Amino acid sequence: MDRRDFLWTLGLGLTASAGGTRCTRTRAPNIVYVLADDLGYGDLRALNPDCRIPTPVLDQLAREGMIFTDAHSGSAVCTPTRYGILTGRYAWRSRLQSGVLWGYSAPLIEPGRITVASYLKGHGYATACVGKWHLGLGWHTLDGYAYSDDMKETGEHVDYAGPIAGGPKNLGFDYFFGIPASLDMVPYVYIENDRVVEPPTRTVPGGEGLAFHRGGPAAPGFVHAEVLPTLTRKAVAFIDRQASSRPSQPFFLYFPLSAPHTPILPAREFQGTSGIGPYGDFVHQCDWSVGEILKAVERHGLSRDSLVIFTSDNGCSPTADFEALARHGHYPSYHLRGYKADIFEGGHRIPFIARWPARVRGGSRCNDTICLTDLLATCAEILGERLQENAGEDSVSILPDLLERGAEPVREATVHHSMDGSFSIRQGHWKLELCSGSGGWSSPTREEARKQNLPKVQLYDLDQDIRERTNLHEQHPDVVERLVRLLEKYVADGRSTPGRPQSNAVEVKIWKD
Repeated sequence: MDRRDFLWTLGLGLTASAGGTRCTRTRAPNIVYVLADDLGYGDLRALNPDCRIPTPVLDQLAREGMIFTDAHSGSAVCTPTRYGILTGRYAWRSRLQSGVLWGYSAPLIEPGRITVASYLKGHGYATACVGKWHLGLGWHTLDGYAYSDDMKETGEHVDYAGPIAGGPKNLGFDYFFGIPASLDMVPYVYIENDRVVEPPTRTVPGGEGLAFHRGGPAAPGFVHAEVLPTLTRKAVAFIDRQASSRPSQPFFLYFPLSAPHTPILPAREFQGTSGIGPYGDFVHQCDWSVGEILKAVERHGLSRDSLVIFTSDNGCSPTADFEALARHGHYPSYHLRGYKADIFEGGHRIPFIARWPARVRGGSRCNDTICLTDLLATCAEILGERLQENAGEDSVSILPDLLERGAEPVREATVHHSMDGSFSIRQGHWKLELCSGSGGWSSPTREEARKQNLPKVQLYDLDQDIRERTNLHEQHPDVVERLVRLLEKYVADGRSTPGRPQSNAVEVKIWKD
């Protein structure tokens, strides 16, 4: 009997007890990872007592699980964060040094690299990705045309009838259903496994304002407002199918939502339900979507042995219309400075809730600093194993936090990255930002910072100054030097965790200004 049969069928584990080590029936947990798109730290009542958006499902999830108050995405924008979630590696070690990919971009995850999906699949899990991919795809081309990122917006040489390489099916997922990139990026098609479900035969005009999306190729049956409900149904169907066909086999469902990212198009039944406008209604619909997943897990009696994680890929986007929301007393970044794209906390400090009734105490809170790159190492420790030297170079297990067994922080330090490629490093209460501005969209932008002749670095004591208002770099040059040296080491070693040095895909420069 091999290891996966051991996990699927016997479910035997060794558990320590007062009388020694005894054998007891356990099972590897199902893992459901729900990733919202552009949801702010302040958009959940569990984290923001002044939140004006109804999120009853997520509020209940928080009461039944653990809230992490200091969780961070690997980047302040989505593609690099998604790379980090699946690989356990900071995306600035890849070819992507700033910005995001597009719908026609080439695959970002390197062939042969271990992902959470391939790792769990190798340990007996059924694996599925349902939702927004946005990590590049190897589109089949016409007439042998050489594929490149230059095709990012037109896709004029794409053969939609051909197989797609370098996507979820090649990276450890048994099943995939979703969209190529963000819901405001062409092409507007669904993909199932490695094929386009329905090729684009029409061109749709772009949208503006809250309904912003780029114009371009779309499948006849593709309707933007129907994407979130469609993805939700497909995710539920996977759980139903898996629970019915192989109930003893654990599964991993990666469910990256398409919302509340633009276009902000809440379904009719959610319009007006938040009382603060379309963005609030769309977040309310996301809450419903999570509820459908939880109902499916509960329907099959799987709640106790399922680790359900809900989080977001970065902070809220200003396209949500902050001024309109503020008039209703709602602030998506809560008391944090900045928002999506920024090096400031509002760009990358995100909601993070974990529920696992069999192991995690309900109603608990954790103030430890964690990062979304930590999923891979956490899965390895859950299965009682250690990662290979060339896997999860920036992944640290948060299992001690989940089980409330760790007296010390799980991470030595955490590296942040903004949309324009600016770096920051956080250790304890100190946060050093290697740029003079926001690194993103909010003021001061890089150009504004140059005109104002602002300092090249920013140092904040987050325990005393969570709003990042008082730059202490002149008062604490020793802290600046220490954190710069640590970041330089992380770059040079190709990893931020213990182990043999690894290689970055490209030369990494930590200074941008």
